[in-house]
Amino acid sequence: MKELVIVSGKGGTGKTSISAALSFLAPQKVMVDCDVDAANFHLISGAIIRESHEFKAGFEPQIMKESCTQCGQCTNLCRFSAITDGVITSPLNCEGCGVCAFACPEHAITMLEKQAGYWYVSDTRLGSLVHAELGLSIENSGKLVSKTRQEAKKIAAANHLPLIITDGPPGIGCPAIAALSGANLALAVVEPSVSSMHDLERLVDLVSHFSLPLVVCINKSTLHPQNTQSLIAWCEHNNIFIAGQLPYSDVFRDAVQSGKTVLEMSDNSEVKNALIELWHNLAICLNIPITANS
Repeated sequence: MKELVIVSGKGGTGKTSISAALSFLAPQKVMVDCDVDAANFHLISGAIIRESHEFKAGFEPQIMKESCTQCGQCTNLCRFSAITDGVITSPLNCEGCGVCAFACPEHAITMLEKQAGYWYVSDTRLGSLVHAELGLSIENSGKLVSKTRQEAKKIAAANHLPLIITDGPPGIGCPAIAALSGANLALAVVEPSVSSMHDLERLVDLVSHFSLPLVVCINKSTLHPQNTQSLIAWCEHNNIFIAGQLPYSDVFRDAVQSGKTVLEMSDNSEVKNALIELWHNLAICLNIPITANS
């Protein structure tokens, strides 16, 4: 079983559109949307939720009013101004540290696991999809990313699927780290802009920390030829394989608006050929079948 993680140093590079297109081409796979803060893979793949599960992470105080004497000890000790005389007045400020429960002389406060979001298993026209939704103002996104990947591996193992395609979160923070660790190959989607080029450098540094092979796809490559050539030169200098170059096309926007992958749209032969070449190169890097019969 191999795992391909599609990442980007910044948002808006076309990462999810490319992930969906690769899922359309891959013959046997399970898909994971690890962008738990803003998941949208299910919108493109026509997902129908088959399983829904609560995700709990971190802790929050539960106050037993009948035992509270409003002594003010919790108020004095809370560094985040979340609690006042036995009343949680600002729940979003609570960090779940538990000092209020530890110091309460009446033992009127207990720490309970916090409802942090949901994770789902859905049926799509592309195959099984594991995705998630993190609650508002909730931390622990890295833990939820890890949970979705674990569930995808279970599905892949149970169904003898050789590939997991993971639509990773943008950036280089905790969610990206959780998505990359233990994978087999990272595909960095980059556009020919100054900010995207800068963020690619940071992403390469992160991936190298895990000793993980990384290849690059230049999306919207025809939008700024000079920057595209700079990207190619930088990748060649750093011995990074460019697995594909996709031309700028309105078909990406039209596909998202239609709830389809790019490859399901008509009049897209140039983009389609470029995506097929990208998939072939990735399959070779992963040493997996390119088609169902290969």
